Amino acid sequence: MKLFPYGHATHPQWQMAAGLVLAQLRAHLASPGYAHAPTLALLYITDYYAAHAQDILDHLSAELPDITDWSGTVGVGIASNNVEYFDEPAMAVMLCELPHDQYRVFSGVSPLPPASSGRFKAHTALVHADASTPDVAELIDEMAQRTDSGYVFGGLASSRTSTVQFALSGHGNVKGQGAAGGVFSGGLSGVAFARDPSGGMALMSRVTQGCRPVSVDHEITACEANVVTELDGQPALDVMLADLGVSLEQSREALVKVRATLVGLSHSADSLNDARSQRAGQFGSEVVVRHIIGLDPARKGIAIAEVPSVGMKLAFCERNAEAARADLIRICAEIREELEPEELTLEVANALSAPEAESAPHAARRIAGAIYVSCSGRGGPHFGAPSAELQIVRRALGDVPLVGFFAGGEIARHQLYGYTGVLTVFTAGD
Repeated sequence: MKLFPYGHATHPQWQMAAGLVLAQLRAHLASPGYAHAPTLALLYITDYYAAHAQDILDHLSAELPDITDWSGTVGVGIASNNVEYFDEPAMAVMLCELPHDQYRVFSGVSPLPPASSGRFKAHTALVHADASTPDVAELIDEMAQRTDSGYVFGGLASSRTSTVQFALSGHGNVKGQGAAGGVFSGGLSGVAFARDPSGGMALMSRVTQGCRPVSVDHEITACEANVVTELDGQPALDVMLADLGVSLEQSREALVKVRATLVGLSHSADSLNDARSQRAGQFGSEVVVRHIIGLDPARKGIAIAEVPSVGMKLAFCERNAEAARADLIRICAEIREELEPEELTLEVANALSAPEAESAPHAARRIAGAIYVSCSGRGGPHFGAPSAELQIVRRALGDVPLVGFFAGGEIARHQLYGYTGVLTVFTAGD
């Protein structure tokens, strides 16, 4: 297995940043441990460069003519191995060496065919979406249904300027692509991946939560639209105030507490599956976190940024950096443990035990590359220092090629999450 070449840089002028990225990519392409014939590029830029998205794509694709396919998007921050770029002009690129018949770039003008079409058969997909797209959560669910696994991963583009996505397929241009330039606004785009029949390459994905529960699970016993009116047969507002230990008689104190509170929603069966995570003071991946957007004293209800249904489980929660740190370390450790062989050769043992100062991306880790999509409300600012979140990933997962972005909502399974991180790795077979 060869490692995926990657590069990242910041500079006020995108041309200079692109030059620095290209120099890193070419150095990796010339290195024996890295892939020499990549086919797919993942490109992420911060919103400082959004106005130049087409120029950036044209320039990079011209400089890397052997790369036939491009996908990516914009974020208020982007990520690479051990570093985060927030509130500064930056770009990151990773070049993936995959057989052409095992992936398919899709976009609004070149949609992914249904699983029943008999053409390309998607197993999973990296999805970039525009938050302003109507019914975006339903579109994500529908996209997941077009895959064999029912699992997609990615995030909503985030930008203080224009929101753009990259989706360009130059190999076997599909019907409908036309003369599209590869830069889009609105809708969904990304890369669908087929299952490798040889078992040589696979994808492994994990979700890490950024909130911890501050109450037990309650069952929603009555709701109207997005207003929960009853929990466990009791007025929802009364239940929430009791759980938070506040009273409307001290309205200022209650308001401060409610504003810092969110809700974690799950289906009843999913909640049982996540009992172990909750015992550890963390949410599992089945829980989606949503804002409380208002209170309804007349109906003693709670308005949330979701349309729940009777029978769902609801727990009140709060953002917590320590819980987020512990859960991020947990998912990285799970991936490492699953990939480590039962019997270690000397080369593998040395690669896995190398201290951070001496570590470097190594094929022995069986990770060719990684994609990390995190909430724009996380990152270094949430974890206490610049680049702190990606430094945690590197220490826990190991030094691997990685790119990603900070999103306005994270995509995993068939759902849209908030305050989470979604880590996906390209893994090699035994």
